Order: sequence, then structure tokens, then C-alpha cells
Amino acid sequence: MKNQILSQKKEYLDQLIELLKIPSISADPKYDQAIKKTAHWVEKALINIGCDNVKIYQTAGHPVVYGEKIINKNAPTVLVYGHYDVQPPDPLELWKSPPFEPVIKETSIHPNGAIFARGACDDKGQMFMHIKAVELLIKNNTLDCNVKFIIEGEEEVGSDNLEQFITDHKNKLKSDIIIISDTGIHSMDKPAITTGLRGLSYMEVTVTGPNRDLHSGLYGGTVANPINTLCEMIASLHDQNKKVNIPGFYEKVIEISKSQRQKMNTNNTPEEEFQKSIAISASVGEKEYTTLERKSIRPTLDVNGIWGGYIGEGAKTVIPSKAHAKISMRLVPNQSWEEISELFEKHFKDITPKGVSVQVTTHHGGDAYLTPDGHKAYKAAEMAYHEVFGVVPHAKRDGGSIPIVPMFEKILGCKTILMGFGLDSDAIHSPNEHYGIDNFLRGIETISLFYGHFYKLENT
Repeated sequence: MKNQILSQKKEYLDQLIELLKIPSISADPKYDQAIKKTAHWVEKALINIGCDNVKIYQTAGHPVVYGEKIINKNAPTVLVYGHYDVQPPDPLELWKSPPFEPVIKETSIHPNGAIFARGACDDKGQMFMHIKAVELLIKNNTLDCNVKFIIEGEEEVGSDNLEQFITDHKNKLKSDIIIISDTGIHSMDKPAITTGLRGLSYMEVTVTGPNRDLHSGLYGGTVANPINTLCEMIASLHDQNKKVNIPGFYEKVIEISKSQRQKMNTNNTPEEEFQKSIAISASVGEKEYTTLERKSIRPTLDVNGIWGGYIGEGAKTVIPSKAHAKISMRLVPNQSWEEISELFEKHFKDITPKGVSVQVTTHHGGDAYLTPDGHKAYKAAEMAYHEVFGVVPHAKRDGGSIPIVPMFEKILGCKTILMGFGLDSDAIHSPNEHYGIDNFLRGIETISLFYGHFYKLENT
């Protein structure tokens, strides 16, 4: 299998580069045609590898691409999920090469090269691994499981229409396990399978003061400045120990045992290495927890953007009428994102001082998720990683969120295995996103092997 993959390396990379050139930015309506073009590209790719019943389904937003290969109605069925949309590439000036003109470059972490482009790792490169893996199995006549693909175009904007699609096609999507590659490993020497994801609540707040922007000389010192006020309100959302200062926020958080924490920290990145990787002089976070724990098993609150007033060139002395911020909260198992959103809204309105009004908007969210490491599909993935990487992968919890994972389980009653191959250094959502060629090729090999192991375990 490995030699076959290496012999087709150029073909695989040429195809991936073609896909990465399409600017499928779901957040910006200017790119709607590019989104449609990408959906058709994925449709053609599924047809070319031998999938049947390939179809583009229109939704109220961007389309979903579906395809399947049914080997035997009595065989186990694997549902593969991925997304073809990407994040906006801004700020463009920080890219060393244009985001939609893929280039392959060697780096210290990727001595055999990495492909630099928006979507290289998140998620086009990782999604494409599954298409190539199934293609190999079909060509070699070694595909034992049924496979269904569902590739959507709205993941980066909250997958607003996916739940309706899944509900409407529940019978078509019936499966024994779901595989997603939208996560990562610690390193090529320390492969990992993600067993946990944090949930998400994404909010926007607007603080309004006077009915218009005011001259700061004529009115300064007499009215509440919305930007000053917003900053004070945001600052109060954490206490001196960096805990989130919202009543009820931690009420349903399940504390992880000391022994579990010790076990997970055996795979922790050294603190100095973590700080160096993002060029900071010190780590900051909730007291009495390690950096790894803070970014995986603890809930958080962060400001993702803040704006208001004049931010152009030169000076303009105004007290702004409005100030805005976008705030996200990462959640842990047992925290309901709807409940946390309500707690945030109530608290933010409760701390509104005199002289301003506040509007709170809930954008989207999702609950946290856990997959037991005793599941047959986990064991199949574990064996596949071991075979390819030469070491047994460890289970890890990720700090990120994939809200569709708990939604899949709720509607389809099916567990998900998160078989990611990216690295923290791949700069997803940032300028100069990239994905290691070795990671890409090993991902194809590992996914291919998963099917055989899963089939055997399901039939024992």
C-alpha cells in the first residue's frame, strides 16, 4: 500500500493543488460561484474514484455533496464527513505566497515539504485523503466496508443547514461509524487520535451610548464612552485567577480526576517549546491547571474581535456612538451551549452601567463531544496508526470544536472517530496555512488500513 501511494504522489498532489486553487470562502457572498465550483469539483472526484449515486444537494445555504460505494448491504458502513469551504485568508499582507496559489516548500518541521495554501490542512487536504484512500481500496478490490461521503460547504460558518440536511436524509446516511479528519496529531513521532472536542458558544455584543458620534472635546468627560465601557465590561468577565466570571458558568462542568490529568499530561508539550512555537514569553490561563489542560478540558472565554469609533489614518477626535465585540466560549462535556449563551447574555446585560444600552446576539454554537477509546472503531484506528507510524497512538482531547459531531450522534445515533493528521504548527485559520506532504500521504495510508481493521473487528 505504501509503495503504491508513493508511486502516485505527484498525481495526488497535482489534484490537491487544483482543489486548493479554488477560493471557496463560505463567509463571503462574493465567493458563492467559487463555492459552487468546488462542490462540482468534489462531485467529479467522487465519480472518478468509482462512487455511485453521487449528487449535489442544494440547501438554504451552500451545497452538500454526497456519494456512496455500497459493497454489501450486510457489511459495516462507514460515513465520511468533510468540508470543502475555507476560512477567509485575511490579513493578506502576512502571507509569504498568495493563499490560493499553492506552493510546496521545505520547512524544519516538514523536511520533505509542505503545501502552503488556504485550506491545505483545514480541511481540503485532510478531506481529500479520504477520497484517495477509498480510491485505492476500490482499485485494489480490497474495500470490505460500505462507504458514504458527505462533504459540505458551510463548516467554517457554523454548518447552519447541515442539521436539516441530515434530518431529511437520515435513512440514506445510516451508518455504523463516522470518520472525520479535521483534527491533528502532536507530531510524526507522537501520533494521536482525538477522543474529545470542546463545545462552542459564539456571541456578539454591541454597546450603544449617544445617538451619534460626538466631538471628544465638547463632550468628553460628560458621557459614557461605549468603547471604554465595553472594555471595562469585557475585563470583568474574568477574575484574578483567570476563571470566567459569569454566574453558573462552571455549574455543570465535570472535574477530571487527578489520575486522568496526570495521564494526559504525560503527552504534554514542554512549556518552553509551546511558548517558543507562538513567540510568547509566558503562558497565561486558569490557575492550577497546565497549559494542556487549559486548552482541552477546561472551558474558556475569549474576545475574537473588537471595534468602534475611528480607526483610519491620522486623527479624528470622536466619542463613538457604538462599540462592538465578538466573543467565543469553548465548552466542555455536560455544558449546554444554549444554556451558556443564555447565561452570558443575562450576565452581560446585568453588568451594563448607566449611560449605555447593550445588545447581545447569539451567532452559533455546539456541544462538547467524547468518543470512548474502547469503541471498535477506535481500536481499528489505533491499529492503523500503529501500523503506519510504528507506535501506538495515544488518546487526546482537542481544544477546538466541531459542532456537527454531537449533532451527528443525536440524529443518526452513531459515534464518530476523529482521525486527524495535521500539526498545531500548520497555521490553520491563519496566514501561511500549510500541510505536510508526509502527513498527507501517511493519512491516506492510515485511512486505507482502517477499513480492513474495522471490518474484521465488526465481524468478530
